[in-house]
Amino acid sequence: MQTAISIKHLSKSFGDLKVLQDISLHVANHEFVSIIGPSGSGKSTLFHVLAGIQSPGSGEVLIKEKIVKNRFGKFGYMPQDVSLFPWKTVLENIMLGPVISGTSKKNAKEKAYEMLEKFKLQNFANNYPATLSGGMQQRVALLRTVLFNPNFLLLDEPFGSLDALTRHVAQMWLLDVWNSYHSSVLFITHDIQEAILLSDRIFVFSNRPATIVEQIKVDLPRPRRLLDLTKPQAISLEKKLLSLLTDA
Repeated sequence: MQTAISIKHLSKSFGDLKVLQDISLHVANHEFVSIIGPSGSGKSTLFHVLAGIQSPGSGEVLIKEKIVKNRFGKFGYMPQDVSLFPWKTVLENIMLGPVISGTSKKNAKEKAYEMLEKFKLQNFANNYPATLSGGMQQRVALLRTVLFNPNFLLLDEPFGSLDALTRHVAQMWLLDVWNSYHSSVLFITHDIQEAILLSDRIFVFSNRPATIVEQIKVDLPRPRRLLDLTKPQAISLEKKLLSLLTDA
């Protein structure tokens, strides 16, 4: 399977503070990979480097097996803060990425509305963010990210602020989006069960400076349901990940 994103021996420091140390990992085409680790271990910094917001201290980032130094705009990046513009409608928020990238407003509007129809959100196209629930705002932010670049998605704890039931609905919805667009996803979470439910592989980071403690393959068949987390292999995997995080 072709590699969509590769990180090779990436390190990052801020002055004397070492944040990332010799990180190497990859995401294959249409693969869902999660990163879990202690708070403040450098997971979001890794995303900032990948997205081109910050430069690495050392190491390489490859997209489709080619070194890419200017990566700004090469990924659909959804940070922890939803950051929907409150003065713009749902439709206007979703079409923002293509417009910034140079697509005409007419074409961006058509693509955004097609996406809203596909995921049954067209009735909310003219709503403003303040009128939506937290879960609905997350879906809109995710669609905006996907429309900006559906091929490579960097999702930084997108559901961390949601209650358990809303979070599960959003997780299933994300898997539907992932399958629809065959995206390659790198996903940060602090929730072990969320990582197991969503992922093909999970990378466990150590405390700062972050190194990779272990890479875990999730051998649960797809499509997945919440009840899959009660299977013996999922429970065993959860215990292993919890032990690794405790040691980290």
